[in-house]
Amino acid sequence: MEYAVVDIETTGGSAGGSRITEIAVLIHNGKEVIERWETLVNPQQHIPLYITALTGISNEMVYEAPLFQDIAKKLLQLLSNRIFVAHNVNFDYSFVRHQLEDAGYKWTAPKLCTVRAARKIKPGLPSYSLGNLCRSLGISLENRHRAGGDADATAVLLSLLINDGALEIQKMIKKTAPDQRLPPNLPPEDFENLPEKPGVYYFYNAQKKVVYVGKAVNLKKRVASHFSGHKITPQRQHFLRDIHGISFEVCATELMALLLECSEIKKLWPIYNTALKRFEPKYGLYEYTARNSYRYFAVGKVSKLMPCIEVFSTINEGISLLRNLQEQFELDYRFCKYAVNTESENVVVNNLSDLPLVEKHNQQVQQAVNFVTELKPSYYILDKGRTKNEQSCIWVQDGHFYGMGYISNEAVLTDVEELKDFLTRYKSNSYIMQLISAFAVKYPQKVTQIT
Repeated sequence: MEYAVVDIETTGGSAGGSRITEIAVLIHNGKEVIERWETLVNPQQHIPLYITALTGISNEMVYEAPLFQDIAKKLLQLLSNRIFVAHNVNFDYSFVRHQLEDAGYKWTAPKLCTVRAARKIKPGLPSYSLGNLCRSLGISLENRHRAGGDADATAVLLSLLINDGALEIQKMIKKTAPDQRLPPNLPPEDFENLPEKPGVYYFYNAQKKVVYVGKAVNLKKRVASHFSGHKITPQRQHFLRDIHGISFEVCATELMALLLECSEIKKLWPIYNTALKRFEPKYGLYEYTARNSYRYFAVGKVSKLMPCIEVFSTINEGISLLRNLQEQFELDYRFCKYAVNTESENVVVNNLSDLPLVEKHNQQVQQAVNFVTELKPSYYILDKGRTKNEQSCIWVQDGHFYGMGYISNEAVLTDVEELKDFLTRYKSNSYIMQLISAFAVKYPQKVTQIT
């Protein structure tokens, strides 16, 4: 078995938008380096000043260097039928694979990450960056941040790891080993501790801040899916590098996982969660009393400063409901404002001639308000628990999500309202209610109405 120890320097951090400026490949037979090859590469794009400051590689240095397609065949010969080894292997692998594909070569290889291998074989070290590892283990590191210097140090590190943990290395070089797909900064035990149950998982960055929240029917399988595949977008690479820890909360059902995920995203607003932001309601139905003592209805944009009776994803939904209320309760059209800015003063009727009596009109408006609010039911959903000794409960109060939790089968309840004592309160929103309502329609046998 032979290893190809690789290190590259690049114009940036993304294989999709950046290019290789230097590459070194050391062929290692498990005991020592038997062949060495390195070269500068003309990336055919500008090298940023901060990259030059880090690596010492300038635009002038690569001007007459070979293009990647000129070295691709030689590189492929060096890599073929060998274990691809690098410190933070997925970074180097993604660049090499991407540029080989651009040059017309299809290539894959089993990988070995010396970051992950060092974590397993040399646990408890203060840092696993290449520079700090070399200091901790007494490895000479010259020409730091140049492909040849870093590859030389990685090859020495590989020899040490093979000597001290040959069996562990054998396990890790299996192409299907899930540990090889994990982000470089993630402790393996965080992934290994994930159960194969429904729930919500949290990704943390180096500062212990939540950067992503997700839900899963199978926590381990779902989390692993984030790390599989060969996407090379900058967003994905930044995302993976930012993951330094995982925690989770087991939920009894997929619905509870969905509700918890939505609630946690609204509370924490993690940087990498974007999908649920599209579900924010944009319009609302408002009711207010003007200075002329008449009560008005208006459909307008949702405002944090004004509570609304109902919310809508589109303005047409709001207009449709208000028109139905106007017809059903015979409201004067002049007191129904469609698609207005609710903070504007021009929603008040100034022409007071031929208007309905204030008392009668306001009573009709109140009937309409009652009709809308009474359409919102109260009910609870009982379902399976996390264990056989409990049940899960989701409570909806007047059309709004009240909370959810778990009730022991041994609990003695004298009144249905006592269920609330076992629940955790959560804020309601339209997306959460869409989820609960859809479930209630699909599984009516699990729903109990509260009168």
